Amino acid sequence: MFKAWFRIKLWARVLAALVLGAATGLIFGEQAGVLQPMGDIFINLIKMLIVPLILTTLVAGVASMGNPETMGRLGLKAFGLYLVTTAFAIMIGLGFGVLFKPGAGISIEGVQAREIGEGAEVKSLVDRLVEMIPTNPVEALATANVLQVIIFALLVGVGIVLARDRGRPLKEFFDSAADVVLQITRIVMELAPFGVFALIAGVAGTYGVEVLESLAKLIIVVYAACLTHIVIVYWGLIRFVANLPVVRFLRGVVDAQAVAYSTASSSATLPVTITVARDNLGVDKSTSGFVLPLGATINMDGTALYLGILAVFAAQIFNVDLSFADYGAIVLTATLVSIGSAGIPSASLVLMGIVLSSVGFSAEQIGIVLGLIWGVDRIMDMMRTLTNITGDVTVAVLVSKSEGALDEETFRTPAVR
Repeated sequence: MFKAWFRIKLWARVLAALVLGAATGLIFGEQAGVLQPMGDIFINLIKMLIVPLILTTLVAGVASMGNPETMGRLGLKAFGLYLVTTAFAIMIGLGFGVLFKPGAGISIEGVQAREIGEGAEVKSLVDRLVEMIPTNPVEALATANVLQVIIFALLVGVGIVLARDRGRPLKEFFDSAADVVLQITRIVMELAPFGVFALIAGVAGTYGVEVLESLAKLIIVVYAACLTHIVIVYWGLIRFVANLPVVRFLRGVVDAQAVAYSTASSSATLPVTITVARDNLGVDKSTSGFVLPLGATINMDGTALYLGILAVFAAQIFNVDLSFADYGAIVLTATLVSIGSAGIPSASLVLMGIVLSSVGFSAEQIGIVLGLIWGVDRIMDMMRTLTNITGDVTVAVLVSKSEGALDEETFRTPAVR
């Protein structure tokens, strides 16, 4: 029986688990919540790997470049692509909001306004840049401050390169450690079908069909916009810029997409994202170890797209006519706040207030919008996260290909797992 199970490719097992989980949740309703501990165990296993994976793969990746200039070149390429895809995401979000009018006819009577939340502090871009530098690397590792861990790992990698022969023992240590952590990740991935089944059953059982009806149009518009962004931007880049088969990309990334959809967390999905990029798509160690952790923290296309739709959604609810200047402010603000936003569920709710206030919405109006979408945001967040990690892998493939480091034989060969 076990042999038959493992003969089925992992992506097929995960997709089947997703469908079965949704059906189970809709049939049994809130009783499906008894499966939640199994989903929590899976999430904890993935979270356990985030910090050691970022630290080891990023240090090993930078150290293997052998030249800080290579890191700078990779960083510029990745950051440039992330900015371009984010700009497209916001424009697609605004376009779908204007075209399909998800806020038209929505009644706000009786809606309880909500605050962004206790302890949610909106910080300026300068403050974020300052806080990226860890004052205590050990504390950054212990608290899983991803941005600070990335900065520290980059500096360690550069230090190894500059130390030359004297840094070789440390380089070999991190190379070995990265391989060990990736092997653990592959073990955890085999549990993905069970974790995805439990998580999706819990979400479907909690929300049900009735809860979704009131904001069904908004949910459909968000999903349609995300799918459009994936097809036009990501598939277009893979097919016409990298000149690679889209079907193979889809099959290679689907494991990470399923985990992203069920966990709604880019950071939690990172171990799986790195594994599929290397094993299924042939992205080299240096690029995957550097570009993907960076993408999990600064590349939030799904969030940017969602913020664009919400701005138009709010304008339609309150009958506000947005000017061309307003749309420009939304594009600029959504781009800035989405960069470096937390890769955790519903982080975009915190950012929504910044974008809406930039075009003149009051705190009371923002609270009403938040109260409207609060109950169903997780459903939309799942699709946003899937979009985010698809963009991360797309950029990693493009950067690896541009460096002549992509293993195209692996990319074009059907996944064996």
